[in-house]
Amino acid sequence: MPAPILPVSSTTIADTIRPAGESGGSGGFRDVFSSAVNQVEGMGREASASVERFLSGEGEELHTTVLATQRAELAFEMFLQARNKVVSAYQEIMRMQV
Repeated sequence: MPAPILPVSSTTIADTIRPAGESGGSGGFRDVFSSAVNQVEGMGREASASVERFLSGEGEELHTTVLATQRAELAFEMFLQARNKVVSAYQEIMRMQV
């Protein structure tokens, strides 16, 4: 039986990233960033494993393999765009004159 399609989980940035002196439930940007990297890597590993199971004939269905691959690709693209925005914001801040 194929695995059900799960909704994309969303993390609200305002709840997880706080200013340096403020205490909250999260450790800050570093934790959010490392969690995002781990999720993207996990999806990539899951897609690779799905492709290997499909090619070895272990009962993996084609549509499940394609969905896992597309999910990993979209997660990577979204992560890359978020990274580009953070780098762009950092560069803009560094160009500001104090």
